[in-house]
Amino acid sequence: MGEIKVSSHNLGRLLADSTDTSARSYQAVFSELAESHRGRPVTKIVVLLRRAADEALLGLAAAGLVEQAEAIRTGERYVLRIRVT
Repeated sequence: MGEIKVSSHNLGRLLADSTDTSARSYQAVFSELAESHRGRPVTKIVVLLRRAADEALLGLAAAGLVEQAEAIRTGERYVLRIRVT
């Protein structure tokens, strides 16, 4: 399980919002990768997660991205605790 801090102003960049069609949220990218990248190498998944985090302007730590990529690779459930500041 991971934990990140997100400003309330940037929460929309993290979570899916069906009313915003201008950009995909990090949550949407993670969900897509969880479906399409099970069993693939962690290193390839991390690159895609980093790109999504950077596009969403989220400062996710490398260790957290590796942890998420491992969950995607194995198909295990991943819980991300979000602290809104």
